[in-house]
Amino acid sequence: MRVRALGSTLVSLVVLLTVTPAVVLAHGTAKVSGGTSANSASSTSTSSTSTSTAPASPATTGGSTTEGATTAGGSQPTPHAHTAPITARTSSLLYKGPIYEKTATGSIVPYTPPPPAGKTNGVTGGSSVDLAAAAKPELLVPGVTARYVNGLAAAPMSAPAAVQQIIWAGNQLIGLPYIYGGGHGSFISPGYDCSGTVSFALHGADLIPAPMDSSEFMGWGEHGVGQWVTIFSDPEHAYMTVAGLRLDTSPADDPSDREGPRWRPLRPENSGFVKRHPVGL
Repeated sequence: MRVRALGSTLVSLVVLLTVTPAVVLAHGTAKVSGGTSANSASSTSTSSTSTSTAPASPATTGGSTTEGATTAGGSQPTPHAHTAPITARTSSLLYKGPIYEKTATGSIVPYTPPPPAGKTNGVTGGSSVDLAAAAKPELLVPGVTARYVNGLAAAPMSAPAAVQQIIWAGNQLIGLPYIYGGGHGSFISPGYDCSGTVSFALHGADLIPAPMDSSEFMGWGEHGVGQWVTIFSDPEHAYMTVAGLRLDTSPADDPSDREGPRWRPLRPENSGFVKRHPVGL
C-alpha cells in the first residue's frame, strides 16, 4: 500500500512538473504580449500626436510657404507698381543725400558741385550752377524720386532709362529764357515756351520726332497719370512732372517766382488740365 501510494505521489509530481512550466510560460507570454501591445499603442499615440502638430505642407494645403507665394493657388503675388507723385503739400525741394554723376564713358562717380557763383536760387535751391554751360552734368541719386540739385534735376537710379533721359534733356534748358513759340520751329532755340520745353524733354528720350503744342499734347500718349511721367495740358499751357519734380515755364506755386524752363516743386493740385503720359511710363 505504501509503495502504491508512493508511486502515485511520484506520478503526480511528474505531472505537476510537466504542466507548471507550460502555464508559467503561457502566463509570461501574456505579459510580454500585453507589454508589446502597450508599447505599440504608445508609439501609435505618439505618432498621431506628431502628425497632428506638424505644419501642413504645400501639397496638403494646396498653397505654399510664406517665403514663397502667398496665394492659396501657389501663384506669385503681383508686385506693386511704382507711381511717382504729381502733387505735394510743400514747396520744399531740400535734398541732403548722396549725388552721383554719369560720365561720358558711362561710369557712375560721386558728383562734386562747382563752387558757388555768388548767387542763390531763391527758396527752392542752394547755390546756382553754371546754367549757361553748353552741357549740363547727368546727375543721379539713389531711389525712385528725382531730386533738385543746384537748379538741375538729378535722375533716380531706379527709374527707367527713358525717364533719366527726359530729366537730363530738361536740364539742358535750365537758365534759358521764356520765348513764346520757342522750341517749335526747331528743337534748337535760344529760348522755349511751355510746350516747347515739354517737347524738348520728351525728344531727349526719343519719344516724339517733332515739337508739339499744348493742344496736341491733350491727345498724345495714353490717358491719365503715368507711373513716372505725366503731362498736364490745356489749349493755353502745358507742363510735366517727372519722377516727383515739375518741369514748367510758369512760376505758379514756385517760391522762386521765375519764368522760363525750370525744375519746380509739385503743385498742390493740377485741376483744369488734361492728364496724359507716354506709353509705358
